[in-house]
Amino acid sequence: MKGRISKIGSYAISSSIRDQHQQQPCISCTTFNILAPIYKRLSPKDQSLRESDNRAYWLGRNHRILDWLLYERSSIICLQEFWVGNEELVNLYEKRLGDAGYLSYKLGRTNNRGDGLLTAVHKDYFRVVNSRDLLFNDCGDRVAQLLHVELVPPYSQYDAHQEVLIVNTHLLFPHDSTLSIVRLQQVYKILQYVESYQKEVNLSPMPIILCGDWNGSKRGHVYKFLRSQGFVSSYDTAHRYTDSDAHKWVSHRNHRGNICAVDFIWLLNPNRYRKLLKTSWSEAVFGMFRYLLRRASLTAEDAFAFLKTDNDGDYITFMGFCETLRQLNLTGHCNGLTTKEIKDLWIQADIDGNGLLDYKEFQQRIWNETWSEQRDAEDGEAKGNQEQTVGFSVKNAVLFPPEVEKGMWPENYSLSDHARLTVVFSPIRMPCSQLVS
Repeated sequence: MKGRISKIGSYAISSSIRDQHQQQPCISCTTFNILAPIYKRLSPKDQSLRESDNRAYWLGRNHRILDWLLYERSSIICLQEFWVGNEELVNLYEKRLGDAGYLSYKLGRTNNRGDGLLTAVHKDYFRVVNSRDLLFNDCGDRVAQLLHVELVPPYSQYDAHQEVLIVNTHLLFPHDSTLSIVRLQQVYKILQYVESYQKEVNLSPMPIILCGDWNGSKRGHVYKFLRSQGFVSSYDTAHRYTDSDAHKWVSHRNHRGNICAVDFIWLLNPNRYRKLLKTSWSEAVFGMFRYLLRRASLTAEDAFAFLKTDNDGDYITFMGFCETLRQLNLTGHCNGLTTKEIKDLWIQADIDGNGLLDYKEFQQRIWNETWSEQRDAEDGEAKGNQEQTVGFSVKNAVLFPPEVEKGMWPENYSLSDHARLTVVFSPIRMPCSQLVS
């Protein structure tokens, strides 16, 4: 197995060694959902039997996980489903990572769920400026970690104070359709928090790396929303995959036996900064709204008629709009849109403010695309004579085990129900976008 990782070994394992051709240092980042023992089932016949009941099993598996992580020696390690509720396991990770030169930060999910996140950065690469915890306080008890770090020499060769924002998270699993809006709300909260932190400490645009288990594929609304903000999927960038190449790779076999790609390392470079939330929350929800209408094979005319409900006029009323949201399962339950969010959506859609939506407004605000599913490389990049800053180019990326890179899941893989993703970044000079107020 370790022979396979040699494909990226010269980058991820020995990333402290300068590239012999470019004389340029690299940093690497690994994200890995390590499957908490409290969730790992030991028998398909007895679903109540979990690995957490057998110390030898969970201890041995986590030692093997650490062996791989320390062999790879990434500059940044982001783990999800870290068993924060077990002191022995926490001590194991803190000691072995600490002995290897890592600073580690852990965060449990709210309401004592038992698992959480662990983010570790190597002291050879980074000085930690600040760390923040984000508690979503929603139905899934999800959390996120924000680390503000500064590269140390020689990795800061372009800028003596080159800084990076790192986020680690694990979004809610969409157990049923009533949760479709929650994951979009969670990622929106992350971007809001990052934006507010940047304003709070008066930061200039810098690379932002979002790591984690996003519990949604390249076909999903979270993926599209992050792309609309200028983020790129590092693995897809390395392999020159487009947004439509959703079938090329997988990273997870879920408890239903389905395989899918849900683990991402997202990168937002300083030259791709828009206002971080330029695509508004309303537009994000309308994207989901539009998807649900089109999934029902409705044409624009059919969808307009559907929103009109029983209204005889050639317009949509607020009552009809609310009824459509309910029928699409976006409201009417504890995880749905709030009354304020519904009113905000209506205000965004009602362009002329007359309290009714005509067909033109429906097309402009609801039916037509408000974000692009295919972002060209130059889209959103800084133009003209801009101040120079430092960002990252994606140098390489690899998923392990190797079968997942071909869209298959190996039956003999037992480390986790997720693949491990490692990406290598190389610092490069670039123009700096100016954030729009």
